[in-house]
Amino acid sequence: MNKKIIKTASVIAVGAGAAALYKAKFAKDNDSDSGSCGCKNSNGKDDDKKSMSDRVIEKWCQYVDDSDGKIKSKNRGNAKDNYEKSDYQNTERGKYDKNSKGIYYASGNYEAFARPKKPVGIEEKSAYIVGSGLGALAAACFLVRDAKMPGENIHILEALDIAGGACDGINDASRGYIMRGGREMEDHFECLWDLFRSIPSLENKDESVLDEFYYLNKEDPNYSLCRVTTDRGKDAELGGKFGLSRKGCMEIMRLFFTSDEQLYDKKIEDFFDDEVFDSNFWLYWRTMFAFQNWHSALEMKLYFKRFIHHIAGLPDFSALKFTRYNQYESLIMPMLKYLENAGVSFKFNTEVTNVIFDIDGKKKTAKTIECVVAGKNEEIKLTDNDLVFITNGSCTESTIYGDHEHAPTGSAKIRKSGCWSLWKNIARQDMAFGNPEKFCSDVEKSKWESATITTSDEKIISYIEKICKRDSRSGKVVTGGIVSCKDSSWLLSWTINRQGQFKKQKKDEVCIWVYGLFTDAVGDYIRKPMKDCCGWEIAAEWLYHLGVPVNEIDELAKEHTNCIPTMLPYITAFFMPRRKGDRPDVIPDGSVNAAFLGQFAETPRDTIFTTEYSVRTAMEAVYGLCGVDRAVPEVWGSTYDIRELVESSVRLMDGKSPLDMELPKPLNMVKNAVLKKIKGTDIEKLLKEHGVLNEG
Repeated sequence: MNKKIIKTASVIAVGAGAAALYKAKFAKDNDSDSGSCGCKNSNGKDDDKKSMSDRVIEKWCQYVDDSDGKIKSKNRGNAKDNYEKSDYQNTERGKYDKNSKGIYYASGNYEAFARPKKPVGIEEKSAYIVGSGLGALAAACFLVRDAKMPGENIHILEALDIAGGACDGINDASRGYIMRGGREMEDHFECLWDLFRSIPSLENKDESVLDEFYYLNKEDPNYSLCRVTTDRGKDAELGGKFGLSRKGCMEIMRLFFTSDEQLYDKKIEDFFDDEVFDSNFWLYWRTMFAFQNWHSALEMKLYFKRFIHHIAGLPDFSALKFTRYNQYESLIMPMLKYLENAGVSFKFNTEVTNVIFDIDGKKKTAKTIECVVAGKNEEIKLTDNDLVFITNGSCTESTIYGDHEHAPTGSAKIRKSGCWSLWKNIARQDMAFGNPEKFCSDVEKSKWESATITTSDEKIISYIEKICKRDSRSGKVVTGGIVSCKDSSWLLSWTINRQGQFKKQKKDEVCIWVYGLFTDAVGDYIRKPMKDCCGWEIAAEWLYHLGVPVNEIDELAKEHTNCIPTMLPYITAFFMPRRKGDRPDVIPDGSVNAAFLGQFAETPRDTIFTTEYSVRTAMEAVYGLCGVDRAVPEVWGSTYDIRELVESSVRLMDGKSPLDMELPKPLNMVKNAVLKKIKGTDIEKLLKEHGVLNEG
């Protein structure tokens, strides 16, 4: 994509796109005249008196009738004849027909509030769900609520001894509190909220999980008072600015407008250079979402489009919402209770190693589930009435657990579910089942490390509160999201959510979640790589970046904290460069009784590494295989909202108007001509409302 097109795109984003596009079209048509101000008029004579912008607008107006906005055609002909000859008909019939997967999408609350009828024959069907993470549990909930399948017909097969998958919150008697990661949520997780409106709260009678979440975040809204520190605990004072240069903005815009196909197997660093990588924008972005320079340019683009309505909230996390407790106690436990009450069965310590398919042309039928139960190989033979929902891949697979005195290396405890080998075994049977190697073959590029630090020491807490400017034991928002240590060689970030994060946590205890993106780098205080550090050493490095005096760090870290590190080899595996087909469709083409769930299944337009993605795949899988006659909520369409596009362009430029951007003289002439044309229109009003045009 050349520079002229990129610059033209900036005009498009602020409402001047029509003229710019027509300019490009006619410039191509009159390429031989591109170096001259003269052109031929309708009589074939030179018209040197008209400016370039006048000629562009004149060409535009040959197509658009200023009086009524109707499109003019050079060969309009007889309207009656054209009408009679055309097969075209305006109608909305078929708008909500189901696609080849057996599902359809809709927006608005008409479909959202509807309760679907029981699918015919559902009582005779059974479901086997492989895994018990958020996506798997959501599938079981949708089977009960929307497909109205009897609970006793639903069987959840879990390799480990506990449900929840990546959504954990563990109070390990021998180690202490452990949180491998956290989940950030927002208003437009349409499928997630659709689910949790039906899951009863465990704490508040007559409330749903959604109700309690809504009240909590309404009464205690989230935002950060210090997003970035530098120089050992000092506020970096970035002022909520992205700090992007004009060239940096253009690089982001170039990625935004590049087609998905052109981004297959491409890395972010193929599109961005230091103009972006050295900006505050990239610091905010990579620490919040855990993107690395070598990760997928396609996923970066999808994230940008999916959350463009939250660009303004990136520097202070004011767009985010959090649960009251850790994700296991706030989300997973209410789902487990709901499913247990429905009669759903859980089979723990059951590792599924393969699902055998019968492939007959395009038709794919799951016939056998192979599993290991208590060390013995077993098979579950599937009938025509059996459905299989498979969690393929996991970002927390093979987590390595250290403790306060030991690093997560060598003989450290490793929790395995076998989900990667399961996917590999399934994928060997048909290319429609994806390409797991794309995601799990390079752990050096998909890993990072997190740690949970617990302390009740007043001195440590005083340093925390100096940075976050809030009472850490109030039960309300504390840091309001991660605090990133800009000058940390590990690129350390840390956060404290509402305390206590665990229901049985002592009132004086504070749990801090810490993670580092650069685990191979030598620390700034602890002179060894993060991956080789035990818990107290990671706590010491964190205390160093809080600004604790150097001569006090070791004692405080060793004696007054408990730090449990966890190495996550596949935590960003879903960000690895990929192409269409590397992730299997939720319901692969031709599949009659099997679907995939979770972060490594493919669903249109949504973005991975979110709770919404897992729940969306579950809803699509259940609705498609069971024939549930209700729409799946569309992914929120802010990327198609001109208001969001216009406003995000202003936000990205730290409040400056894209119209103030220096453009080549021909485009600048087009811009001025178009602005004159829109004066007094709703377009001008919209641009003023969103900061693109100044009043007056």
